[in-house]
Amino acid sequence: MNYDLEMQKQLANITPGTKLLLHACCAPCSSAVIERLSNIFEITIYYYNPNITDANEYQKRVGEIKNFITNFKTKYPLHLIEGKYEPNKFFAMAEGLENEPERGKRCYKCYYMRLEETANLATELSFPYFTTTLSLSPYKNSTWINEIGNILNDQYDSIFLYSDFKKHNGYHRSIELSKEYNLYRQNYCGCLYSKKDLDKTN
Repeated sequence: MNYDLEMQKQLANITPGTKLLLHACCAPCSSAVIERLSNIFEITIYYYNPNITDANEYQKRVGEIKNFITNFKTKYPLHLIEGKYEPNKFFAMAEGLENEPERGKRCYKCYYMRLEETANLATELSFPYFTTTLSLSPYKNSTWINEIGNILNDQYDSIFLYSDFKKHNGYHRSIELSKEYNLYRQNYCGCLYSKKDLDKTN
């Protein structure tokens, strides 16, 4: 399925200013997604990433999100909800999958955990739509992300906005915006296991 095309179909029926809960993995990925969607939605960023298992790294990435939304001008106001920092929940989820390769089963479950939390909050706070910045990265499986969103559509009242944000040079645009706003670009996903994989290649 062409998820970018599916999103365009959804956007054609959305009233400008509709509220969107946007799960954000990091400031660089968020930058290009916010730029693309902020003329249509009033966006609330939901920063929920228990997979970032180093507390200092987590705080650094939160700070970059705050820095960006303070300085980036949008048609509608930007808001931020910082979720609970609960790496123990990530480790419990990853139990038995510690030796899985990056982009394997552990990553699927991590996507699911973060998206389900976003869907739950979106429904609780009566957001008509929710989505995630995860599909912007060329290192993330966009098909999995959208399939999970579709599953959650049947379980929650808020509607998942399909996406493949790497399309239309989205990832390249995130690099440009990161330079323009001097954003910290991390070189690994965030969890202990992805950090170990990075260290092996260096």
